[in-house]
Amino acid sequence: MIFKTFQMFGISDIPKFLLAFFLVLPVISILHEAGHVFFAWLMGAKKIRIIVGTGKSIFRYGIIEVRQYYFWYGFCAFENIERKEKFANILIFLGGVLFNLLSTIAVILLIQNEVLKAGMFTYQFTYFSMYYVFFALLPMIYPGGHYSDGKVILELLKNRDEIIKERTYCVEWKNDEQKWHVLNHQNKFIESFKNEEDALQKARDIAKQNRPSRIIMKKNDKKKEVQNYPRTPL
Repeated sequence: MIFKTFQMFGISDIPKFLLAFFLVLPVISILHEAGHVFFAWLMGAKKIRIIVGTGKSIFRYGIIEVRQYYFWYGFCAFENIERKEKFANILIFLGGVLFNLLSTIAVILLIQNEVLKAGMFTYQFTYFSMYYVFFALLPMIYPGGHYSDGKVILELLKNRDEIIKERTYCVEWKNDEQKWHVLNHQNKFIESFKNEEDALQKARDIAKQNRPSRIIMKKNDKKKEVQNYPRTPL
């Protein structure tokens, strides 16, 4: 029985695995992230990026950044969405699944209408697209504290809007000290800097780790938003 089980796989199957891991999965990942950023763009997002893989950045073309291990993982990033209500966020987090489903349906229809021929690529594409859909919608918390798309959507449907409630971090100029103070979302002091850019960078580092968040600057009774960081879909 053990011998027969191992005979299910052979040397001839290795190219199929390579095709799946190094070509099909990255394509599906790009489509998934494209779904997120499409709806984010509709909601007025700026500085949109699709990151394929993990590790060091290899190259960037337009909004797509490819990293060293391009076949593993993927996410998107954007800033300053204008519409921040519950429905807008549901669309953004559902966008990846919608694009995976639509692309799968398109491939199936093209095969049925004999525009495409059924083969290993089309089989793997539809199979792993459904894999992406399942695990994206599974309401769970990933290692590191990131919420799955399904987890965010479920929390929003339960009216737990705190998941999209922004934290505001402030970079404030103090005339008496001639320094910039970085304050957290509870208006408590974090650190002070002589240089404005150093203070902003500190605020950015904290805000990025506590999405959704935004950064405001205060100087001489004037206040303006300089950046915001929505919760990042995976």
